Amino acid sequence: MPANKYALLRYRIIDRCINNTSSPYPTKEDLRSACEEALYGSDGENISISTIEKDIWAMRNESELGYYAPIAYHRDHRGYYYEEDYYSINEVSLNDEDLEAIRFAANTLVQFRDLPVFKQFDQAIGKIADRLSVAPDLDTTGVESYMQFESTPSIGGSQNLALLLEGIKGKKAIKLKYKKFLEDKTSEYNLHPYLLKEYRSRWYLLAWDLRRESVRTFGCDRIENVTLEEKSFSKVNFNSEEYFKHAIGITVIDNKPPVNVRFKCSPLLANYLKTQPIHSSQTITKDSSDYIITMEVLITFELLQWLQGMSSEIMVLEPDTLKNKLSEILKSAADKY
Repeated sequence: MPANKYALLRYRIIDRCINNTSSPYPTKEDLRSACEEALYGSDGENISISTIEKDIWAMRNESELGYYAPIAYHRDHRGYYYEEDYYSINEVSLNDEDLEAIRFAANTLVQFRDLPVFKQFDQAIGKIADRLSVAPDLDTTGVESYMQFESTPSIGGSQNLALLLEGIKGKKAIKLKYKKFLEDKTSEYNLHPYLLKEYRSRWYLLAWDLRRESVRTFGCDRIENVTLEEKSFSKVNFNSEEYFKHAIGITVIDNKPPVNVRFKCSPLLANYLKTQPIHSSQTITKDSSDYIITMEVLITFELLQWLQGMSSEIMVLEPDTLKNKLSEILKSAADKY
């Protein structure tokens, strides 16, 4: 059970007493009196010894607190002390790897503080950023000179993320006004929102289209208006992991099975793909001086885009439909030059 505010205050008082070098090894009575005086003064409220015993146990063992305080009883001095020098519940003991992980996480988090969906956490994120700037143990001064994070641009449509998230979490139907890239008119959709997914610094909404009776994907930067309906829905036959199982990127083609895609590539590209696979089903085998990449995926825009970008390094072996499609695209591109 989470500690109440008075318990948390007692923990800090107990911690301060144990760390008091001018009066070391406090007894339970010392701790009880200190807590009583600090919290209630002369108002007559009492704290029992059993409460202090429970506090010491919680500080030692309660996982939700996360202190795991090394409090021990010294038989000779007949009082309590910390078995670890300089321990305090106010100080988090971190090694170099922990600090490095915090630096990465915090710098990544700070990039998103301007997105509307994170506005409610802006103050907390700001505190993290400030702590990184001023704390000696977490000093990141000059980090930009040897470590540069990719910045996240402000994306149109991000102002709707909070409302969309509210609809997903509360299973509330939404009405959407949406304009496709190649259309001038705005279309309206009645949807059951399922998931917000980020891909290449853009947010996408996956939702059940009530008119078409299928899951559809909407780019949040093309959403012009969102209305949260009063009516809710309960049936959600959607599993994001299963839905994207054979997808590369954001596109999923309904009612199309995945195909076995194979292409030949250079050793350099093969080594790159070993460290950063295109898809979870990817396998790499060696054939003479070349490497064969195999994966079971849907033939989507994102796959074609990746193959085009690597066209000078690869040769598609199968399926024939993919070979022919890629050949058409490359011939069209060559004709422009």
